[in-house]
Amino acid sequence: MRNYDFAPLYRSTVGFDQIANMMDRVLTTETSTPSYPPYNIEKLNDDAYRISIAAAGFSDTDLSVEVREKSLIVSARKADEAEDKTYLHRGIATRAFERRFHLADHVVVTGATHADGMLHIELERQVPDALKPRQIQITSDSAALTKDVVDAKSVN
Repeated sequence: MRNYDFAPLYRSTVGFDQIANMMDRVLTTETSTPSYPPYNIEKLNDDAYRISIAAAGFSDTDLSVEVREKSLIVSARKADEAEDKTYLHRGIATRAFERRFHLADHVVVTGATHADGMLHIELERQVPDALKPRQIQITSDSAALTKDVVDAKSVN
């Protein structure tokens, strides 16, 4: 696989850090993609999304949802329990995890709920009014179209 050097891009641009960071993030090769815990991303409508994470075995106090620098960071740490239990089979993983989701511009986290072993995180795209398209009303004003006509009589 090829490795690209973006150093010339960093030296010759100002204010395009987001693009360079995004290119770095996309082109970095991770040896293994984390698969724990499983999650879904739903589109509820044009501007609303929900991330659902399977968090079986974790309580509300074990889970943490944080937004930092356009990234949503979901992590869980299980409180230390006394291992006085003897398991014949342990299929429910309660190991610590951290999941990161990169948020697009103007996407904010509006809430999080934890029920029935699922952590649901609600997101909404809130585009500022200045960036929304707006309709310009067209009027017909005949007075604006009439020009003052100067009398062509000789002034001399």
